[in-house]
Amino acid sequence: MIELSAPILAEIRAHAEREYPRESCGLVVVRKGRKRYMPVRNVAEKNVHFVMHPQDQADAEDAGEVLMVVHSHPNLPPAPSQADLVGCEASGLPWLIVNWPVGTTHQFAPSGYKAPLYGRQFSHGVLDCYAFIRDYYRQELGTELPDFERPDEWWLKGQDLYRDGFASAGFERVTGPMRAHDVLLMRVASPVPNHGAVYLGDGRIGHHQMGRLSSRDIWGGWYEKVTVATLRHRSLA
Repeated sequence: MIELSAPILAEIRAHAEREYPRESCGLVVVRKGRKRYMPVRNVAEKNVHFVMHPQDQADAEDAGEVLMVVHSHPNLPPAPSQADLVGCEASGLPWLIVNWPVGTTHQFAPSGYKAPLYGRQFSHGVLDCYAFIRDYYRQELGTELPDFERPDEWWLKGQDLYRDGFASAGFERVTGPMRAHDVLLMRVASPVPNHGAVYLGDGRIGHHQMGRLSSRDIWGGWYEKVTVATLRHRSLA
């Protein structure tokens, strides 16, 4: 537990109030031997998560040693979500959540948490369809796939991340019968493929669709209709 003074907690709450109903975010740093809270702009386009402005984050990191990541939960308790726990592990730092408008706080630290493959909550860029594919390949095949920055609704902004990135992630496009562990690219209300699933065999897929818990589903019907490509990792060729 990192001890924070009353003035720093007051700054954190004031920032949460200014950003409400959006999530606020910032970093606690040590500068010249003193803790300091540095607000960071949240560039997420929706109110359900936060994405730190890269330059603000870099400026805060240059200002001193980063001790803690801070963000708010508007109208929700300060208990960490699955995405918060995953983000905490990735950062290697303690996190603090403040709920607003009540103002109560909760601290937690990296503890080895790993989100379950099925039943996980959706959070774009943290726990989404590509995160599901990466975790599946790591857990089931021991294969590490690269991560890619994924801005909100990239598929509506002229980007084509799946098709642009699958080769560098070790995948090749294939035709013919699907095999277990193949990745299926789908186009869901989008001009480009914006959803990925893993073919599990026996006519079933594992995936994480936006707004839903990750799940196993039968491949066919609507899922078959929106599938536009089958990819196979080179290690399985």
